[in-house]
Amino acid sequence: MKHAALPSIVLLLMCCFCLCIMPLDSRADDTQTPAIKETDWPWWRGPSRNGIAHPAQKPPVKWSKDENILWKTAIPGRGHGSAIVMGDKLFIATADLEAQEQAVFCLDRATGKVKWKSIVYKGGLIKEGNQKATLASSTPATDGQRVFVNFLNNRAVHTTALDMEGKQLWQTKITDYTIHQGYGTSPTIYQSLLLVSADNKGGGAFAGLDRTTGDIVWKHDRPKLPNYASPIVFNLNGKDQLVFMGCDLVTSLSPLTGKVNWEHKGATTECVSSIVTDGRHVFTSGGYPKNHIAAVVADGSGKVTWETGTRVYVPSMIVKGDHLFGVTDGGVAICMATATGKDHWKGRLGGTFSSSPVMVGNLIYAFSESGGGFVFKASPDDFELVAQNKLGDEVFATPTIAGSRIYLRIADYVDGKRQESVVCISAAPAN
Repeated sequence: MKHAALPSIVLLLMCCFCLCIMPLDSRADDTQTPAIKETDWPWWRGPSRNGIAHPAQKPPVKWSKDENILWKTAIPGRGHGSAIVMGDKLFIATADLEAQEQAVFCLDRATGKVKWKSIVYKGGLIKEGNQKATLASSTPATDGQRVFVNFLNNRAVHTTALDMEGKQLWQTKITDYTIHQGYGTSPTIYQSLLLVSADNKGGGAFAGLDRTTGDIVWKHDRPKLPNYASPIVFNLNGKDQLVFMGCDLVTSLSPLTGKVNWEHKGATTECVSSIVTDGRHVFTSGGYPKNHIAAVVADGSGKVTWETGTRVYVPSMIVKGDHLFGVTDGGVAICMATATGKDHWKGRLGGTFSSSPVMVGNLIYAFSESGGGFVFKASPDDFELVAQNKLGDEVFATPTIAGSRIYLRIADYVDGKRQESVVCISAAPAN
């Protein structure tokens, strides 16, 4: 005899069986770092956390307010955090002092249309410290299921997770925060964790949070010193290490446990840029109490191979092969030998730089605070400026380069009023 309908318990068991045999790549896996496509830029400094975009991309080298601009979307408030992109969405954080709001915006990547705005904080915005600082200087991170953002609010740093539609999932306090210059460190994703930092004069912390729940899995106390660098994970000496600079230290932790691998002198007190590596050294840079770039051997010995007095305080550097490229705060492009620190060349760009350069193939894109957009070759042979452009009155955020397009946060002054926007620089029309 055939049954017209199976008992509900049988249907339930069948569903469970189907779920169990479902291919792993078709289910969300919160135990691993998410897979990233070449068209994605999911967190600070890009997919490999080193300021290098996928080499197959071909963004334009020329642009202006009337040339190669696919779209431009006004964003209220102020922030220096960069945009991130994954799939068809772009996310960016902002702080509106007038409205007393800290929020995350989601834009349609192809058109720039605002999909949603999620207010993370209403009230508690206290503007103190450096006049250049903002209350939205952190770049968000995404694992494709959630968007994570750090905000300083009411003198404490919290990390918040939103779903892909802007609904708040959890919020975790990292530490109380004594404001000196400001706050702007960005979270990064590693396997099941979200890694965050909040150094400050009141005593800061590193923390590894469960990215599904926000629970603190591990926490590492830091010296009572101001510092602004973001945590970066690199594979060094055969294992993944969370490497960090500042508070007069270069530090390596296990990203899963927070256990100290090694910690030595080799950086200044205050650092803003993010650490980079050639696999043998980690390169630190800072600007207080002294200007420095240093090469620290990444074997735990603490040996400093070389050090210079060059001021690369805010913009992060880039390693390509045996060469270190960067832009000084004072607007000079530099190329140095990673082994010795010897200058190969210096090239004057002009202006003041807070934005970090990004490399695509053999070209480096760099933006000055006054909106100058420079493209120069990533070659040790000689300084060669490929293009010089102008867009906006201010650029503090680092560009995001993905899918052969540049996503850039700019500010314009119209009738004396400042207006921030996200622009998409593209030589190709929208799909």
